[in-house]
Amino acid sequence: MVTLGLSLLLATGLLVAKIGQYFRLPAVTGYILAGVFLGPTGINIINSTSIGAGLDHFTSIALMLISFGIGEHVELKKLHEQFRTIAWIAACEVIGTFIFVFSVVFLTIYFTGIEVVGWELRNYIALSLLLAAIALATAPAATLLVTRELKASGPFTASLLAIVAIDNGLAIMIFGFVIAFCLQLIGQSGDAFFYSVFISGFVNIGQSLLLGIITGLLLDLVSHYLKTREEMMTGGLALLLLCSELATFLELSSLLAGMAAGFILVNKAKRDVRVFRALNNFEPPIYVIFFALAGTHLDIQEMGAAGILGVMYFLARISGKISGAALGSRIANAPQVMGRYVGMGLFPQAGVAIGLILLISSNPALDAYSAIITPVVLAGVFISEILGPSTVRFAIQQAGEAHGVTEAKTNGENVKDDALQIPRGIDIVPWTWKKLSPQIPSKGVVAFGTKNNESVAGIARFATIFAHHLRCLPMAIRIVEPGFEENLPTLFQRELKEVTSMGYPLVSEVVPDHSVTSGLVAAIEYNSAKLVVLGYPEKGSSQDVLGVVADNVSCPVVVVRFSGQVHTERILVPIVSLTDLEEVYPVIVALDLIGEHQVKLLYLFNSEEPEIVIETKEDELCCWLAGQEQKVNVSIKTVATDARVEAILTESEESDLVVIGATRELAIKTFFFGSLAETVAKKIQKTMLIVYMQGDMER
Repeated sequence: MVTLGLSLLLATGLLVAKIGQYFRLPAVTGYILAGVFLGPTGINIINSTSIGAGLDHFTSIALMLISFGIGEHVELKKLHEQFRTIAWIAACEVIGTFIFVFSVVFLTIYFTGIEVVGWELRNYIALSLLLAAIALATAPAATLLVTRELKASGPFTASLLAIVAIDNGLAIMIFGFVIAFCLQLIGQSGDAFFYSVFISGFVNIGQSLLLGIITGLLLDLVSHYLKTREEMMTGGLALLLLCSELATFLELSSLLAGMAAGFILVNKAKRDVRVFRALNNFEPPIYVIFFALAGTHLDIQEMGAAGILGVMYFLARISGKISGAALGSRIANAPQVMGRYVGMGLFPQAGVAIGLILLISSNPALDAYSAIITPVVLAGVFISEILGPSTVRFAIQQAGEAHGVTEAKTNGENVKDDALQIPRGIDIVPWTWKKLSPQIPSKGVVAFGTKNNESVAGIARFATIFAHHLRCLPMAIRIVEPGFEENLPTLFQRELKEVTSMGYPLVSEVVPDHSVTSGLVAAIEYNSAKLVVLGYPEKGSSQDVLGVVADNVSCPVVVVRFSGQVHTERILVPIVSLTDLEEVYPVIVALDLIGEHQVKLLYLFNSEEPEIVIETKEDELCCWLAGQEQKVNVSIKTVATDARVEAILTESEESDLVVIGATRELAIKTFFFGSLAETVAKKIQKTMLIVYMQGDMER
């Protein structure tokens, strides 16, 4: 049953997170909603009865990894200039939250007439103090995952994560002191004096930090002997889990210990952070399970039981966070963005708060308080965990540090990334190269055609470039319904304007045919075209073009997919073998013939490929280039990667045009194994040439 639970949590968490992306929701929110769906509030497949404590150890692993990751961001060198700001904001938001929650809860009880049989004024004060102490805790996991999802970096992000770390440290400390005071207040402290309990709280925190410091030093020592990423991940995980178990056994805070371990490692003079990077590969499924499990514990019935007190607790907590952070920022004379948005980054509340609830429920002297505190805090946790990740995302984006999300803008409005795949209009930059001189008589034609009038000028430009290389003339083909071919005097106006601006005459042919594809094939074959240039279909893939056109013509086919402005100055050519380069090289030569271009060959290898093999193949590539009759000045970059598409997308950011080869595979093979060119075409935001070679493309 545990294995089934794991699979459901992972699959549902991932599915809901992907759906949430369409609504601009952070992945964390999707994981939590998946848990709510699977738990008692939803279909009730995963609950304490069905799973029991079988998945609890994943929570311990996740909390340790989260706290360790938070510690990485408390780097003294980076935070040195912001130390005063961080200290003031952390102090003010903690004090502000405590005062707000205590006051609002106590006044809500007073004015709504909430009564508990046998309670006196001191009992209500103790209840308000306990809720105020719990309200201080912030969920580091949600904040950390949102920053990673956004690839956020900068002073705001560093300060936010440092404040979250300090926040939870102070929350644990203050909670211990409040517990001691409340026990004294209600006369349940026994023979222990307040100061002794106070001191024991300090000792517990000191021991937790000491355990983390020792773990961090051991990680640093062990890292000397660990060479590969796999060794780093295994050794690092072993020490961190040992630290977590020791903290649990000694009744210490694993959260503080994990933060201290990360803090020690990142602040060493040599700053070896390979352990952090290695563990990043292990974390994603653990985090999905952790947050989905947290969602299963969020029972909407608890919110109803909390009533008005739960709503007021939530509102008082966020008000205290926002106002306290704003006050601290003003005192520290911090940038305005800190005061406005740091408080919003502190909304999430989950693991630490729930842990503090469990500490109260485990104390027999506080049983009566636990019955009220549990539904109130869980109601606040439910709301903050649903809304919190989005507020963190909003805060980071407003601070301008969300480097992993590109907001495309058209006429000042945000548009979805997929709107860039097939642009509504194509911006053809006027021809600035020297005028081309056609060869008369020509050696034939380069045919081109497209159904999209917006892209026809761009298609004509590439067709003319290739025609110039092949000493041919560009020929525009338009397919019209039979009977209408004589009523289209301006049919080729756009093509003609573009081709003549480049110095070439335009050959045109109107083909009457009910089928566009069969008409194209007939015209191409009848005119013995040396090359065909086609537009990428607005719907579907270029395989749809090949299915009828390319497979029925004997010449090479180039499919053009446009995005934004059409430039050719910086060309990226991804290849996985020398054969790929042989196929696209004539296209590169043709482009370079009109003027010198910057051409980068991106040679992709598997990540496990030995270095000696990569060097050998790179030498073979250089020899092949040196032996070509038509030379092109190219730079070569070799990349060993586990994700070819991602590597291409990264490199394409500095390019104007991507040229990639595509073999004509059997349909069944393409169905099962896909096409690298097609996958790139659906994701990239650059103009792209997909080259299907068949026959020769030579002078």
